[in-house]
Amino acid sequence: MNSMVAQVYSLPNLITENFQELDDTIRNTLSHDLCLSMKRLFLTGCGDSYHAALNAELAFESIAGVPVEPLTAHQFSRYGVAYLPQTGPGTNVVVGISVSGEVARTVEAINLANQAGAETVALTATPGSRVDKTAKTTLFSTITPFPDPQGVHTPGVRSYAANQLALYLMTIRIGEVKGLLSADDATALRGELRMLADAIKTTTESSDKPAQELAKSWSDANEFVFVGSGPNFGTALFSAAKILEASGDPALGQDLEEWAHLQYFASAVPTPTFIINAGTRDLSRAVEVAVAAKTIGRRVVIITHPENEVLSEIGDSILGIAAGVREAFSPLITAIPGELFAAYRADVIAEPFFRDFRGGRSIEEGGGISRIRTSEMLEDSPPR
Repeated sequence: MNSMVAQVYSLPNLITENFQELDDTIRNTLSHDLCLSMKRLFLTGCGDSYHAALNAELAFESIAGVPVEPLTAHQFSRYGVAYLPQTGPGTNVVVGISVSGEVARTVEAINLANQAGAETVALTATPGSRVDKTAKTTLFSTITPFPDPQGVHTPGVRSYAANQLALYLMTIRIGEVKGLLSADDATALRGELRMLADAIKTTTESSDKPAQELAKSWSDANEFVFVGSGPNFGTALFSAAKILEASGDPALGQDLEEWAHLQYFASAVPTPTFIINAGTRDLSRAVEVAVAAKTIGRRVVIITHPENEVLSEIGDSILGIAAGVREAFSPLITAIPGELFAAYRADVIAEPFFRDFRGGRSIEEGGGISRIRTSEMLEDSPPR
């Protein structure tokens, strides 16, 4: 079992072992005043952190009743922060997400949000990091360590799940304080999240072997497309990112509707295309897109639950997820098939994770030439 697959299998224990401490941290850190005053929430981060932000939008709006705008840290800091609504103290809340706490653009976003008068919250696993020191409030998503084998750097799986869990627990806290949820409602929702440990286990067991077989049978493929919408648009982006990190293959994450407007005309006919569905809102369009993809010759994988027979029958292959999971929480399980496929794809083509940081890449200085941690930061917001 490679280290990425091992981390996927560790996720149920991650939920079980860290749930209560994370929930207590959020309840103790998000004050009543902060929850009651917020009128608009901005979620920002880079890479996996941004994908988690995208996936949490539906949960914040449907459970916490707060309008949410998920933005990349670059988009927020360089273009958005200068135009925050002038609605009074405590009304704009900005959550900057960074596991390491050292991503320059996220630090910049939090700092400029402070200057704009927003309430800022860092979601990080690293006490004493720059985002911790810059934000007015910090939520620590520190989880039980799961060390990589010596000399191996594994694409992020556990940290992504921990961030999603923390964001969902935040929605329950805010909804309860605002009076949108009764104490019983909040307890029931927390119970749903706890039970996702079982749903993750079921999903991993049902999709592991099919993902491995797909990686072997599609060894000839040289690009991959993941398609999702709503809370799983971020899952599509995240799954494509895991392919890039694990095997180095070109991969694209795309909104379900945008696929029909663009990918339909691509010349690479047999490109494996993964369609992610976990609810009913996008089901009719997912069926149409799956039919279109099959018609033009795509190899189609459906990531959905087994009860979704209409969509499942269209695909060449099915990567099953557990049934009965609330759509707003579904990204915790819908990411698993893509993670497993990416891990096995790397095995099949004998490519080390992150391409072993060859060709000018480096793990030093937060990404070597990419300057993730050492990028120049704006000290003042761009002019309006």
